[in-house]
Amino acid sequence: MAINVYFHQSSELLQEEQVWVIQAKADPARFEPLYRKYYDAILRYLKQRMEDPELAYDVASQVFIKAIKNISKYEDRGVPFGSWLYRIAKSELYQSYRELQASRTVSMENVQIPSFDTLFFENQEFEYNQSLLLAAMQRLKEEQLKLIEMRFFEQLSFKEIGESIGITENNAKVKTFRALEKLREYFLGKYAA
Repeated sequence: MAINVYFHQSSELLQEEQVWVIQAKADPARFEPLYRKYYDAILRYLKQRMEDPELAYDVASQVFIKAIKNISKYEDRGVPFGSWLYRIAKSELYQSYRELQASRTVSMENVQIPSFDTLFFENQEFEYNQSLLLAAMQRLKEEQLKLIEMRFFEQLSFKEIGESIGITENNAKVKTFRALEKLREYFLGKYAA
């Protein structure tokens, strides 16, 4: 059974991970267990947001190069090490957008979104509502879309979301709720039109 490395890790897993972090701080060559644990998830995160899969591999490499170079700056805040890697990935992703002037994409075809079903697809045709939802998502501000992606697509806890973007857990809950309300407003506005 595969373990979701970001969502609700046990204290034992977090402690084991911190041992790996301490070892990597002492000797960056010992970063390998962290790399093995998080590489696939970081790559998947990047592929879902980039049009070019090959570029996603390049950006993932940059994420881990930066992580190894900056491991001495990492501080344990009681959340998985992956939260720190997500912040680096987000930064590298935005840097690649700036460099390539690429537009961000959200691929819904490969994402399971059961929690969206009741919000956006009640008693309607999925394909029609999916196109309306994508149009509504394009109207969201960058921060709002990021919160929705992290909560529903990446299935991060509010604590992990807060850690990833530098806000409190409660603030992450409030902002995510507001982003979802704004998305619903845009969606219903499109549907009514």
